[in-house]
Amino acid sequence: MAPAHFDRYVEPFAGSACLFFSLTPKKALLADINKELIDCYLELRDNVEALITHLGKMRISKSRYYALRSLDPAKLPNLDRAARFIYLNRLCFNGLYRTNRQGRFNVPFGGGRCGALPSPERLRDCSLALKRAQIRATTFEKTLSKVKSGDFVYLDPPYCIASRRVFNEYSNASFDQEQVRTLRRSLDELNKKGVPFLVSYGFSQEAQFLGKGFNVRHTLVQRQIAGFTASRKKARELVITNY
Repeated sequence: MAPAHFDRYVEPFAGSACLFFSLTPKKALLADINKELIDCYLELRDNVEALITHLGKMRISKSRYYALRSLDPAKLPNLDRAARFIYLNRLCFNGLYRTNRQGRFNVPFGGGRCGALPSPERLRDCSLALKRAQIRATTFEKTLSKVKSGDFVYLDPPYCIASRRVFNEYSNASFDQEQVRTLRRSLDELNKKGVPFLVSYGFSQEAQFLGKGFNVRHTLVQRQIAGFTASRKKARELVITNY
């Protein structure tokens, strides 16, 4: 659903940046409010071989997991912080990212079903893709203020859905109804500038509000967050574009 041609890819809610890694654009701006995530991407981009070596020395165990989780990442060197981030996110329950009100990662160990840490080849591929990107720890509003003609913007914000319980504890600064309204104003501004955008959002009144007047398509996606694999269902999403 992405446009066939654009000069620069912009993603204000980068998260796992899976669309970026799939498209591997020649030029990109990736941003997220999660500074630890952004610091990890920067280290992966600029220091991948040292990161591979560091991860290769980290044994996988429950005790090691909780020892690393207890550390304050702000007090760690960049390389240690990036390796810790990858280790915890890969080995935690359901691969979930969640923080408490103090902004500290608090997901329990995932047990023996987590699999292995990313391979050196995967990390090198990601590093190569990230070398084409500017990477910023900032808000979506500030990121969108940098958008210009020729850009393509993909937005996958945390869901704020009043009618049902959804996981939105991505950070200690939750995405709320006021930010949904701010995002809608941002979409109108992008449209006025003639900048193509794509928004993915869980089916809800909020999604319909964001999509009003734009092109809206319905799709089913596989949810990965549930206590047990058998409980993970397909969910309805809206894909909103202005092209």
